[in-house]
Amino acid sequence: MTIEAELKARVREPAELVARLTAAAGAAGRVEVYRDVYFDRPGGELGAAGAELRVRTVTGPAGMRTVLTYKGAALDAGSGSKPETETLVADPVALRAILRGSGLVETIAFEKRCRNWELTEDGRPLLATVVEVPELAGVFLEVETPAADAAELPSALAAVRRALRRLGVADAELTTELYTDAVARARG
Repeated sequence: MTIEAELKARVREPAELVARLTAAAGAAGRVEVYRDVYFDRPGGELGAAGAELRVRTVTGPAGMRTVLTYKGAALDAGSGSKPETETLVADPVALRAILRGSGLVETIAFEKRCRNWELTEDGRPLLATVVEVPELAGVFLEVETPAADAAELPSALAAVRRALRRLGVADAELTTELYTDAVARARG
């Protein structure tokens, strides 16, 4: 299980950020739509423990793919970085039936409109994603890189922070708010 070393920011000037990302990556970025569906036990035990179980369907220029993701509790409170395990899903309809049949319930579903760039910082591969969630005000930037274990997490997060600074994102713009929580609040 790797750790997703990730920092997220609310973006003040989206057009300027997209221009900086395009220049840094040498490409316009890959546009994709993520449809996320989260599952939990009926009593909410996964969420209460800070864990997540997500089925994500990604639609983009390369077609459609579905990924099952389990994220454990955050290992770093300042970033919200979590251990993560993912696998591609051959049959998303069957997967949802399996999850429901095993007693899990859908807790929330929403769409993310994303534009992704692949970058490097200190030899580390980074994924930078500009995100819009139709139900939320504003634009977000997520920058992530994998860390092999908790010992590697600080250096992975340092690389992410350096990349954010190069992109003009200040620490004051960072947020650890989860999209699931923000969307749930927006729905009232």
